[in-house]
Amino acid sequence: MHTNISLKNINKLAIPALISGVSEPILSLTDTAIVGNISVNATESLAAVGIVGAFISMLIWVLGQTRSAISSIVSQYVGADNVDAVKNLPAQAIFIITSLSILIIISTYPFAQHIFKLYNASGLILDYSVDYYKIRVFGFPFTLFTIAVFGTFRGLQNTYYPMLIAVIGASANIILDFILVYGIEHYIPAMHIKGAAYASVFAQFLMAIFSAYYLLTKTNIPLRFSFPFNPEIKRFIGMILNLFLRTLALNVTLYFASAFSTSYGKQYIAAYTIAINLWFLGAFIIDGYASAGNILSGKLLGGKEYKNLLKLSNKLIKYGIIIGLIIACFGALFYYSLGTLFTKDPEVLKEFYNIFWLVLLMQPLCALAFIFDGIFKGLGKMKTLRNVLLLSTGLVFVPILFWLDALNYKLYGIFIAFTLWIIARGFPLIINFRKEFLPLSQKA
Repeated sequence: MHTNISLKNINKLAIPALISGVSEPILSLTDTAIVGNISVNATESLAAVGIVGAFISMLIWVLGQTRSAISSIVSQYVGADNVDAVKNLPAQAIFIITSLSILIIISTYPFAQHIFKLYNASGLILDYSVDYYKIRVFGFPFTLFTIAVFGTFRGLQNTYYPMLIAVIGASANIILDFILVYGIEHYIPAMHIKGAAYASVFAQFLMAIFSAYYLLTKTNIPLRFSFPFNPEIKRFIGMILNLFLRTLALNVTLYFASAFSTSYGKQYIAAYTIAINLWFLGAFIIDGYASAGNILSGKLLGGKEYKNLLKLSNKLIKYGIIIGLIIACFGALFYYSLGTLFTKDPEVLKEFYNIFWLVLLMQPLCALAFIFDGIFKGLGKMKTLRNVLLLSTGLVFVPILFWLDALNYKLYGIFIAFTLWIIARGFPLIINFRKEFLPLSQKA
């Protein structure tokens, strides 16, 4: 069975994955833009959204790795033309992961104030962070359920339904943000930062409902949990544990970046919040092609199509760099107008404009790192991903950040450390991939 790796087929997977991936940072950016423009304590509210966003992203990335693990296993079975053997795996994975999410709500909700003090939040910023988190956290199980369903669709080589679900969720969130944050005179009071949190939870609930509907009506994958466990559950848990350690390293990076920028003052954390959310938006645009790499590499490995696997990696490197350059040029073109979408505070804008060029400079490098992340996830090589991220965080990001902080580089230091960290993540994966699959492709 020959797998089609033409640009048309890659785009057929990548563009819907790109649209669904972009919905996540669009939710954060919408909260950021709408909260940053409220009439009462906008800078403090914006800072709180940034701090809570960093913590919730950490939780979602730690447990949301189910998407990659399910996608990898299912796509390999699709490549081997034996998908029935893993039909009951997604329901078992969903049960495990949503159970964990409920435990996380129980263990973090009472300690919200202590958690955000660790991010150097205090006073009004701390109060707002606690208020926002104590609502947002209830959307967590719905998000993880949706992520696991997205992984199942990806494994089945389908990114269309996840795109539909993501567009529904993002649209609902944006509409509700305007209604609940600003209010409707005589009908709905302005709820400010709490309104943004309620809007997010409702959007996450809606996405979970549509995810269940499409999975049950468009595939033959059941959602009912049943025993015995699928034989692949052991490999699934192994992948999750490796990705869990990898994501902890990723979140050490985001924690230090958020904590250091908060310690510099409210205008710095607000500027960092805008810059990092735009960075995430760029990352998720590139992630469309990383998703195509994830989906197709698993299928190609399952079908032992090593020549096509190498061709796929070469094509994705080219497309990724082009997309990274387009994002950078777009950001440069709208350099000053982008900042004013999120805040009118001149001090925040000054700090944002000082470092936004570094975010743009990173985009082609991010493209390489994220695309090979996707390929390695599709191949099920989670151990390699774990080791590369542990080393790039421990030996590159953290020491450079502390060194540049001591030199008083502030936000410059954070984004220089991010750039070097991305380089340390991407290039070892490219070398490792070519070392293994170049000889195999020549034998094929």
